[in-house]
Amino acid sequence: RWIKFEEKVEDGGERWSAPHVPALPLHSLFQLRTCLQKGTVLLDLDAPSFKEIIDKALSRQPEEAELQPELRERLAALLLCQPRHQPTKSLLQLLVELGLSPCRGRHGAQPWVVTRLSQRASPRCRQPAAASLPFQLRNRFKKKIPPGAEAAHVAVGEVEFLEKPFTAFIRLRRGVALGSLSEVALPSRFLFILLGPRGKVKAYHEVGRAMATLLMDEVFQRVARQAEQREDLITGMEAFLDELTVLPPGKWDPSARIPPPSCLPSPHRRTTVHQPDRQPHGNGDMAAAGDRAGPRHAHSREELDRTGRLFGGLLQDIRRKARWYGSDFSDGLHPQCLSAVLYIYLATVTNAITFGGMLGDATANMQGVLESFLGTAFAGSVFCLFSGQPLTILSSTGPVLVFERLLFSFSQDYGLDYLEFRLWIGLWVAFFGVVLVATEASHLVRYFTRFTEEGFCALISLIFIYDSLKKMLSLADTFPINWQYRLDNVTSYRCICNLSSPGEPKQPSVPNISLLPALSSQPPAALAALSRTQCLDQGGHLLGTSCQYVPDVTLFSFLLFGGTFLSCTVLKRFRSSRYFPVGVRKVVSDFAIILAILASCAVDAALGLETPKLLVPSELKPTNPARGWIIFPFGANPWWLCLVSTVPAVLVTILIFMDQQITAVILNRREYKLQKGAGFHLDLLCVSLLMVVTSVTGLPWYVSATVISLAHMESLRKESTTSAPGEHPGFLGIREQRLTGLAVFILTGVSVFMAPVLKHIPMPVLYGVFLHMGVAALNSIQFTDRVRLLLMPAKHQPDLAYLRHVPLRRVHLFTIIQLLCLALLWVIKSTMAAIIFPVMV
Repeated sequence: RWIKFEEKVEDGGERWSAPHVPALPLHSLFQLRTCLQKGTVLLDLDAPSFKEIIDKALSRQPEEAELQPELRERLAALLLCQPRHQPTKSLLQLLVELGLSPCRGRHGAQPWVVTRLSQRASPRCRQPAAASLPFQLRNRFKKKIPPGAEAAHVAVGEVEFLEKPFTAFIRLRRGVALGSLSEVALPSRFLFILLGPRGKVKAYHEVGRAMATLLMDEVFQRVARQAEQREDLITGMEAFLDELTVLPPGKWDPSARIPPPSCLPSPHRRTTVHQPDRQPHGNGDMAAAGDRAGPRHAHSREELDRTGRLFGGLLQDIRRKARWYGSDFSDGLHPQCLSAVLYIYLATVTNAITFGGMLGDATANMQGVLESFLGTAFAGSVFCLFSGQPLTILSSTGPVLVFERLLFSFSQDYGLDYLEFRLWIGLWVAFFGVVLVATEASHLVRYFTRFTEEGFCALISLIFIYDSLKKMLSLADTFPINWQYRLDNVTSYRCICNLSSPGEPKQPSVPNISLLPALSSQPPAALAALSRTQCLDQGGHLLGTSCQYVPDVTLFSFLLFGGTFLSCTVLKRFRSSRYFPVGVRKVVSDFAIILAILASCAVDAALGLETPKLLVPSELKPTNPARGWIIFPFGANPWWLCLVSTVPAVLVTILIFMDQQITAVILNRREYKLQKGAGFHLDLLCVSLLMVVTSVTGLPWYVSATVISLAHMESLRKESTTSAPGEHPGFLGIREQRLTGLAVFILTGVSVFMAPVLKHIPMPVLYGVFLHMGVAALNSIQFTDRVRLLLMPAKHQPDLAYLRHVPLRRVHLFTIIQLLCLALLWVIKSTMAAIIFPVMV
């Protein structure tokens, strides 16, 4: 049987083989061409039943091949026999049959299948049923067949009463259900019959395989459906032979089964004679080689066309997105969206805590974790409701954090009020952003090339990887490891509480219990019962050789970190695994991140170690009591500062524009197959207006987060639910909607009230998720593949399309320049010069 690839019944007759590319003898194709030239060809036959089809086929033979009436009757009776099918059995059915008949012997299979029959005909058989049989309705193979498919039947065999072959190719005017003729209940459109005298069954078999292979070819299918006469079929077959590739017989094993390739050329490319030989890039479904070839840039789309009118691009974005607004909510009602919400929510919460803590350190808690939570929830929710690309996730970014640190230091040095100064900068940035929207400055996005996109994406991905590793290494400072531990000295490891005043003599590290009353008015039992917290609260201090070490926590945290990362990676790839049914694999892959987090949390809870946990604020009040929720523009700073603020505002505007638009370009790539269009102008307007609100309330500034947004889109990938055996599920696009982002930011806002639940999630687990996000984003760009090429000998390099058309030294030169620019950006980011980071981009 064939859907796209060939499957054979194994010798035992118990199961179908693995799908494989059909390998045909060249002579069988020539024989098939002869059959089409000399045999019966009936096009657009109007017949409601299989019996009528056979009768018309036998009565309309060419004169030179006409059969006698007696032979026609015997042949008709033979072709109308009830076929036997090879059932597709579940594992449970096979186990039951094995238990019921453990000594069953082998037997030969004689299957009538969807596209082919090869058997020795027997005159003793029953007539085929006209309606669908129960085995057809129960056949799970139907799930593999795409909607709208039709069946083609190829019947070949040898009979004793024929002296010359009988051949017929039949195309029905419309699809007709032929009852039990097919393995599953499908309308039938094509039939090919080849019956001949005994002694040539192998040749007939190969001709039948050649016919089935032709009918499974998309280009020949189009020819067969549109053919008006015999010559059109011959011409279509000649075109098939023109594309044929011949393998020399001594250089390969004809019995070897060629596995299906990961990607196939489209029929459109095959029919275009002068189409360049370009294949999809080997980096998954999400990258394409040569996507910038030709005179137009990859982003030359209607979203970036200039209108020449003020706010013309913005109005076009609004019109384009308005007609999808209702479906943006209805399309989010899918189980896959639930897994995306939980995944991105935990990533957003961790990011808010991380940046909130760093902002608090940089600004003396003028902005802290609570402000980060509230700002993320408010800005993200508003953006998801009104933006042009709601799949974007807003967050604080590293360059913005560097600017906040420099601005706070400048304000402290010159005695200025930091929040008021920041308010005026934010208002000017919002004004400049509106001006950029009005003048359609987003038009410049079309000039962003792969070089810029990949450099920016690689930098942000490496920052995620670096920060997650840095956070884990910092645990060794918080929970030190006792490198000098010796098992023989276990009796000397002790830690006690000393409640003596600092001026009194200190207690020795290994005290004598009889001396304890002299150091404290409390009895020894009371001293032993004091916990570390109680001791420090009472003004005491800890003495002993093991007071600074926390056993097992650092090691176990690293195990949780690595285990979560590996679990996320393995479970995410489970969709393409060989184990379990496709429905189970899909659910596991969709919920991979949540399953990995739950498993790691369960292990942590089972062992009961005091690993660092996720802590969120539990009170709605400013982190710094000296500030309020509303920042007033005048009063604390000189009046002229509102004008001077335009200078730093220009730098922040460049930063916001570049960060926002490069991320938007990456998310709106053509290979993501987005159907609802982008909204570059509308997104920039939303970010600019949010700057006003966050500046007035003293909340952090927000812009698109590249890595989290890419993770959001990857978690919403749509793939075909039906795929032929051997065919990889096809990438259909992204589930475009607003509900997942909106739910993520609403949950982030109410996280303040979920502190009792969230406190059970270990931070190393979330750092492992961060590492997975960074690695996944880094692997999604072509730059990573080209870096690997630098380390590969030429003979081991994969067959990538750009290596066929671009000299290898040019590829390496391009990659090395990208590496140098990436290193320069990293150095700038890590120094006080980070404020010019957007200019360098």
